[in-house]
Amino acid sequence: MKIYFLGTGTSQGIPVIGSQHSVCKSVNPKDHRLRVSIWIEWDDLSIVIDCGPDFRQQMLTSNCQKVDAILFTHEHSDHTAGLDDIRPFFFKQGNIPIYGHERILKNLKKRFDYIFETENRYPGAPGVTEVEVVNNQNIILENKIIIPINFMHGNLQVFGYRFDNFAYLTDVKTIENSEIEKLKNLDVLVVNALREEPHDTHFNLEEALDFINIVKPKKAYLTHISHILGFHDEVQKKLPENVFLAYDNLTINL
Repeated sequence: MKIYFLGTGTSQGIPVIGSQHSVCKSVNPKDHRLRVSIWIEWDDLSIVIDCGPDFRQQMLTSNCQKVDAILFTHEHSDHTAGLDDIRPFFFKQGNIPIYGHERILKNLKKRFDYIFETENRYPGAPGVTEVEVVNNQNIILENKIIIPINFMHGNLQVFGYRFDNFAYLTDVKTIENSEIEKLKNLDVLVVNALREEPHDTHFNLEEALDFINIVKPKKAYLTHISHILGFHDEVQKKLPENVFLAYDNLTINL
């Protein structure tokens, strides 16, 4: 399995438009973060989690050649706004399967109604096949099992996903013990860590590290990072030896 970090930034990305913050002015490419997303190559499967406003750029940079499925975590724009840019994949492959909570699929139908239109479709519009994700029901893709992980982003329900011994969770603030049990014996956990200061709807750094200590993966990578967290290289020096700041275009192999 290969995991490619397409984006590791928060909703505004880094640099933030118009910001004079020192991290936004950094020349270190590890401090430049597109909106959060990953691409997983799992044997013959090519899976993208979330499809944000930087999707086109991310696909070109990563040289992704096909998308067998898009798994959505939740409906916020930094995770969904790039849906129209699946068109090149649709033209090559046909309808692209999209997976998400029933609420997310309804939200996408409202915002991208032309994609879901069944009559009088615009010929240049992409097409999708909708698949509802339900908590405690595994997703089966070509005999591969994907386990949804249910948690809360403030008052909003979000899904993370486990693939064998790898799990990806973003926009976590609270999570039940029953869901944490689904994360045992991981080789790699990816989880959000927005900044050092507390936040109403995201783990801050301390909360993310506490969560990692509970789950006890062999390695953990932090994502959905704000410029306020600090310079990549400086933050990395403060982390436990098995915890790493993810960065755009980082690739890990399992």
